[in-house]
Amino acid sequence: MNITRENVDALNAVVKVDIAKEDYSDKVEKILLDYRKTANIPGFRKGHVPMGMVKKQYGKAVLVDEVNKLLQDALNKYLTEEKLDVLGQPLPKTQDEINWDADQFSFEFELGLAPQFDVELKSKKAITQYNIVADDKMIDEQIERIQKQYGKLIPQDVVEADSEITGAYTNEEKEIDNTVTLTLDKFKGKATAKQFVGAKAGDVIVLKTKGLFEDDHDLMHALKLGHDEVHGLDIEVSFTITEVNKRELADLDQELFDKLFGEGAVKSVSEVRAKIKEDAEKQFVQQADQKLLNDVTEHLVENTKFDLPAEFLTKWMQTAGEKEMDADQAKEEYEKSEKSLRYQLIEGKLIEANNVQVTMDDIKNHAREMIKGQMAQFGQMNPSDKELDDIAARVLSNQEEARRISEQLVSQKLLSVYKEKANLKVKELSYENFVKEVYGDK
Repeated sequence: MNITRENVDALNAVVKVDIAKEDYSDKVEKILLDYRKTANIPGFRKGHVPMGMVKKQYGKAVLVDEVNKLLQDALNKYLTEEKLDVLGQPLPKTQDEINWDADQFSFEFELGLAPQFDVELKSKKAITQYNIVADDKMIDEQIERIQKQYGKLIPQDVVEADSEITGAYTNEEKEIDNTVTLTLDKFKGKATAKQFVGAKAGDVIVLKTKGLFEDDHDLMHALKLGHDEVHGLDIEVSFTITEVNKRELADLDQELFDKLFGEGAVKSVSEVRAKIKEDAEKQFVQQADQKLLNDVTEHLVENTKFDLPAEFLTKWMQTAGEKEMDADQAKEEYEKSEKSLRYQLIEGKLIEANNVQVTMDDIKNHAREMIKGQMAQFGQMNPSDKELDDIAARVLSNQEEARRISEQLVSQKLLSVYKEKANLKVKELSYENFVKEVYGDK
């Protein structure tokens, strides 16, 4: 057997595999001898069928099968030994009908080669790393929410600006009839809130749905309709008041502290504020880290320049999936996936350069911690090691779940690399300002 490679350019190559008779003849002969022992052909005793007849009946099929096996094994071995970094899979070149009566065969395969490039984490322009803090305003609002949640409802005769109003939205045509409890600060316009002030149980307020709330999700909840139904909805609804209450805030005393954090864990308002700040900022870290990961990824893809064997990959995509695609579909699919492919190559470079590894123990420990957190939400605070191991084993028996956890851990380790080596500038701001800056003022 002889294998040669011709590099078309830096990103494309053609591998030629020449297979001679001596490469396959012994294997083919052995298989045909085994067939002869078991062949059941009328007129001949089992094991006594003439070899010529066995070859005539089975010879070509065995030959084709063995040559294809030999071809694939040889090609895979060649790629490994030559340490060729290929994209996709080798594509057999179209050739005229093969003469299987010949003694020698030649096959050619197109290869798409991974580009050579360097990844520079130290960019000239610094990438923002957000440090989100819980400011006094947020802590005050959270404390007020807690006081309302644990406070008492005091019945009122008429609606005031801070009342809690229970009633039903109705519209006969759209078959809307939904009972809710609301506060006036939820409405978008001051004019809407003014319609309620001074009203009492039994009164009906007519409202226009267009511009009623800042967010369509609030309208979905209010009317109990789907997202598509409330999008652009412009109708009148009636709100019939059934109950008016005022929420008396709970006292910030030891009884409330014990309910919130456990007996004796917190003993003053300042400690409550510190605890709320600590818990909130732990949650903010995850959001800030995800933003940093997204931004570094985007920066690397946009600023790490290299070419890809686009024509080869487009051709490969035509047959790589579950369903074959035509040339136009494959081109469209390639254009959609090019950015992702570029990042996969960049990520591979970073993983190799920084020796990022995820072991099976890492995956198991992550699964255990994830399960432990989920169990704690249901009040199971101290599961045994055996319980955690058993559940983790069941979770990781799902290959898709194990792969997802592995990818998550790789991202976490790469994030640590970015924090250590990338050109970052830390920006500290409140959660409210973070949302405005990153997602726009909504």
